[in-house]
Amino acid sequence: MTEPLPSLQDLARRFPAGFRWGTSTSAYQIEGAVAEDGRKPSIWDIRCRLPGKIGDGSNADVACDHYHRYPEDIALMRAAGMQIYRFSTAWPRILPRGRGAVNPAGLDFYDRVVDATLEAGIEPWLCLYHWDLPQALEEVGGWTNRDCAFWFADYAAVVAQRFGDRVKHFVTFNESSVFSIFGYTNDWAAPGVIDRAAHLKATHHVNLAHGLGVDVVRDRVKGASIGCVHNNQRVIPESDTPENNTAAALLDAFWNRAFPDPQNLGAYPPLLADWIEPYVQAGDMARICRPCDWFGLNHYGPIFCKADPKHIWGFGWGSPPPFAPKSEVGWPIFPEMFTDELLDLTKRYRLPVYVAENGCNGKDAPDANGVVDDPKRIAYLTRYIDAMARAIEQGADVRGYMVWSFLDNFEWGSGYGNRFGIFHVDFETLKRTPKTSFHWFKDLIAAHYAQA
Repeated sequence: MTEPLPSLQDLARRFPAGFRWGTSTSAYQIEGAVAEDGRKPSIWDIRCRLPGKIGDGSNADVACDHYHRYPEDIALMRAAGMQIYRFSTAWPRILPRGRGAVNPAGLDFYDRVVDATLEAGIEPWLCLYHWDLPQALEEVGGWTNRDCAFWFADYAAVVAQRFGDRVKHFVTFNESSVFSIFGYTNDWAAPGVIDRAAHLKATHHVNLAHGLGVDVVRDRVKGASIGCVHNNQRVIPESDTPENNTAAALLDAFWNRAFPDPQNLGAYPPLLADWIEPYVQAGDMARICRPCDWFGLNHYGPIFCKADPKHIWGFGWGSPPPFAPKSEVGWPIFPEMFTDELLDLTKRYRLPVYVAENGCNGKDAPDANGVVDDPKRIAYLTRYIDAMARAIEQGADVRGYMVWSFLDNFEWGSGYGNRFGIFHVDFETLKRTPKTSFHWFKDLIAAHYAQA
């Protein structure tokens, strides 16, 4: 990766006038206040209490304290010129037991977030599910229980009814493939149930919940714009062997196709269809494949895959080639594959694409002068946004880009050491400090709007 980086001005002028810029967060990763104002535990609250499940032994009890500091954070987004703020509502904050009684204080909090976002001139994009299933539902089977799809629809109805007068963009799920694979085959995520049948049931029931959620939101929100956010990235065999090729094909089907294909094309990938068929009831596929308005893409880099006979499906995570550029935390960097993915998605699903997450992890810290300089993140963002521009120039229908993430936050199983934010968060004092990447991104947005 030796070719020079394009200038910020050159990059900005390559995007169409109506292109939208924004940022994404998730409730569990930033809110904190896990036991305040009626919220009950999620499956991640429980996982954080289990020894060895979080890399640094931390939890999200406080996280970024966005629950109390949201006015400051939204003001910072406004200062950046963001047009979109994608956030999630916490199911256990709104329905503490997952079903039944609604918690008014939970709804009131998101009222304040939505109103502050709109007052800042930013469009709120509300994601209904970003991994934090109420623990009370997990205790009756969680996503392995078919009823969970209908409980999700009830939750979606409460949210849509309350916020649909102000929020028009809704996301059903974020990264279903990630939380289902990591939570039901690897024990890298909650609920940590390692079982083939559980994984297949969860996959189908989440798809069913998506379709039911689309209909519920569309029925209650006039002018709703609805999509689902998927993590799509190329799966590459670590080396060219029959075993690795077989493993990579299966991981690709689960990771890249198990959710967007039934949701948008009406069928499961052929490699998975026979396994999932026992859990499909009459009419399910029509209930899953509901019209969406756009496709949400989360993309960071490719996955290198190898055969792993100890894994319940026989696939495992391999290592990128020694020559591959990597982030500070070792994730491979291949921007040309981002171009390919955007083109492939446009062709396969024929929907406008919004990049809902893209970013670079690191170990950022302030220097002696309090400056947080992150040139590697700026280089990553430059190359990936350049790759997105290339895709648009070649015919990809990409309408917007949301950087992950606005704040350093609780990064699930890795805790707080893996930082993605364009704002540094001191998790002792909770002070927010803009990184040099924040200033770069702010200038990119301003340059694009100036030329639009």
